[in-house]
This record gives sequence, structure tokens and C-alpha cells, in this order.
Amino acid sequence: MAPNAEQVRLRNVAKGIQTKDTTEDEATMPTLDSMKQLKSNEVAIEGVIYDLNSFVHPGGDSVKLFGGNDVTVQYKMIHPYHTAKHLQKMTKVGEVSNYKSHYLFDTEFEREIKREVFKIVRRGKEYGTNGFFFRAFCYLALYFALITKINQTGFTWALAIAFGVSQSLIGLNVQHDANHGAMSRKAWVNDLFGFGADMIGGQKWNWQVQHWTHHAYTNHKEMDPDAFNAEPMLLFNDYPLGHPARKFYHKFQSVFFLPVLSGYWLSMVLNPQVFDLKHRGAEGIGINVENDFLKSRRIVSTLLRMIYIYFVIIHPMQIAQDNGENLLTTFAQILTMGCAESLALASLFALSHNFENVDRDPTGTFDKSGKQVCWFKAQVETSSTYGGFIAGALTGGLNFQVEHHLFPRMSSAYYPYIAPKVREICKKHGVRYAYYPWVWQNFISTVKWMHATGTGSNHLMTPLKGDL
Repeated sequence: MAPNAEQVRLRNVAKGIQTKDTTEDEATMPTLDSMKQLKSNEVAIEGVIYDLNSFVHPGGDSVKLFGGNDVTVQYKMIHPYHTAKHLQKMTKVGEVSNYKSHYLFDTEFEREIKREVFKIVRRGKEYGTNGFFFRAFCYLALYFALITKINQTGFTWALAIAFGVSQSLIGLNVQHDANHGAMSRKAWVNDLFGFGADMIGGQKWNWQVQHWTHHAYTNHKEMDPDAFNAEPMLLFNDYPLGHPARKFYHKFQSVFFLPVLSGYWLSMVLNPQVFDLKHRGAEGIGINVENDFLKSRRIVSTLLRMIYIYFVIIHPMQIAQDNGENLLTTFAQILTMGCAESLALASLFALSHNFENVDRDPTGTFDKSGKQVCWFKAQVETSSTYGGFIAGALTGGLNFQVEHHLFPRMSSAYYPYIAPKVREICKKHGVRYAYYPWVWQNFISTVKWMHATGTGSNHLMTPLKGDL
């Protein structure tokens, strides 16, 4: 949450930062024609431009991650207690003339779901519980025990699979909450544990840019980078027949999508964007990733990747060579490790927003009529939930994908407790909530969706339904 205005002023004075008087004549402030004209140290919220350099954010420097961008949806998404007074604590430096938003906030559905959920999880108590931290440290202990063993004796097939799974547990249960700012109210705790992404072959800041954008624009056909990341191999978007993205082999993607997803780890480790911190998916949908914050982190990002490659690939290969073992076998074991991690991560990701009757065009009504779409409603109807508490302990609460997308800054430990209330309110308001008691049911639904998307069967003529 944003700090008290006087606290901000005193902190800025202590740091030698001169803040602007908010009573300054706003008529002299610049009006931009495009979001692309924003500076690296500026963000736009509802068409108003704010300076980041003069703002000490209680959540840490991550606020600068999106410097140079419109962050309206991201801001409201991660500030569930937002009021107009919060923005008064930031320095306004201009406006954007052509601002418009597909999404509508502060609807009756949003107000009720917040009101009822906050009765269960009180304000300021939404961070990691003792049980959450116990689980997280158990997974971290397993990870370090296995990587130590590997760097002492080298890989075996069993160690490869076990270590791959342990990395996925870090990705699901540790770095995910931390990089959402949901692990602790202390920024340094989230910042530290967020490097769990780098411990498993990913990259913290790239992940945040991509994932926060995904959350803001879930299943948006133009703004969700996750919708395009697997192309051209896989289609998650249900493109019209004849669309250039469609290839002949997509008709069979329900059969081969898991083998494709098994290469997720390899694509992370070998991705050159770890060096320039320009996430291609986010950049491709218009996010400005050329800001001072990301530039200043490139050396750290590169160093962490070199450390990971050494301890997970190079040193185990050296051990195998010293022991006279077949290097091809060791290399195959490393790839097996990567496949184990990939399938445990990516297959679960695929379930979340790809299933029968999912809304893959949540802003379609805005495009047709100009009528804004309730952001909270869109989050529910583009996501699914499966299983319960046990699945949550293994997946870091990501089986409760609906709840996670409604409250991304709430610790995953609370999702089993708020899920029944969320379902109840969705039913009351006629919002479609997808729930599968078992993960295999969600998986079957995902396979059917992948088949329908690949073949384009959703766009075929169905005369019995009255299509013309």
C-alpha cells in the first residue's frame, strides 16, 4: 500500500529528492499524444502521468519495472484497497490526451467480492502464513540438498528427475508468491525470494514484466504475452479460420502440445533476453522494456545466469568427465531434468486459461460496442480452479487460478479459504466460474480445447444451431 504522504515527503527529503508541490498550476503540465512518449522514469495511470523518481514506494524499487508505460490495470490489480487519495501521494507531471481503457473497475461485482473476501482475510494479513513459510523452506531445503549432491557426485537418472521436480516446486511455491509481492509485507523479503526464478533457469525481472502483464490482460488477444509465447508451435488463441497464424500441424496440437511444453526449461536457459532484459513477449505487445531500472539490472541478471549454468550444466559435466563417464549420457540426464521441470511447470500453466468454454476474448464487447468490461468478471471467466488444499500445497495455490487472478497480491496460503465465497458470489452475479474437482478433469478439458483451437472447430458452420 502507498505510505502516508508526510512519510513520503520526509523520506524524500532525507534522500535529497525534491518533490513537486502538487498545488502547482496543472495547466502548465505537458499533454502527450501517445503513451510511447512517456519517459523512463514516468508511468501513466488513467491518463495521468506520474514521476517515479520523486516517489518512495513501500513495495520497493519494483515500481520502476514498468517505467515508461501505462500501468492503470497493473496498479489497480495489485492495490485492492486503492482510493483516489493514494495517487495524490505521487507527483503528477502531465497527462495523456487519448487515454482509454477496455476495463471497468469498481463494479458492484468487484465491490461485493472484495468486501466478502476481506472479511475472511483481513487487511494487512494477506501475506505468507507460518504454514506457507514452512512449506517454502522445505522445498528450498530439498533444492539445495539435491544440487549439492549433483555437484558432488554428478547426475544420475533419479537425481535428474528429482532435481527437475524440485526446481518446479521452487517456481510454483517460492518465487511466484515473492514476485507478486505476496510473500511478505517487507519488500526485501519478496525481492530476495523472488530470485528463486533465477535458481530454476528463469529470470526474475523478465518474469515480472511478462507475468504482471499477463495478469493485467489475461487472455486479451492483443495484450496478453502468454497468449503468443508458444507460437508458432502451439496456438492458444482461437484464431478465425484462414488466419495466417494457423498452420496445418496445429490440427494435431492436442497430441504434441505436452512434448512441446517439455522444452520450456531449455528455452528459458538458452534465451538471450536474460542479458538485455527485454522480454520479447512483453515487448511484442507494446510494453516499453527499455527503461533505466531494467538496464541497471543487466549485469546481475547475466551473472546469475552464468552461476546457474555452471552448477547445473558445466560442473556436473566436468564431474562426469573426471569419472570417465559418457558425456552424452550426462547431457541426456540434464535434458531429462529440464523436461521434468518443464512438464511440472508448463503443463499446469496450460490448464489455467485453456479449457472448454473459456473466454479467450474478454474485451470483445468493448471492441464491438465500446462498452467497458468488468476486469474482475474477466479474470474469473478466463481462468479455472481445480482440486483443493493438497493440490494447493504442491502448486503454490496455482490450482486456485481464479482466486489468484482476483487477488494476485494475496498469499497462496489463503486461496482454499476464500474459494467457496468467491464461487458463491460468482453464482449470485451470473459470472461463469470454472471449477474441476480433480486435476485430470481440467487436463481433459484442456486437451479438448487445444484440439478445438488447432482445428478451428469452434468456427465451423453448425446448421443445427441456426448458423448462417
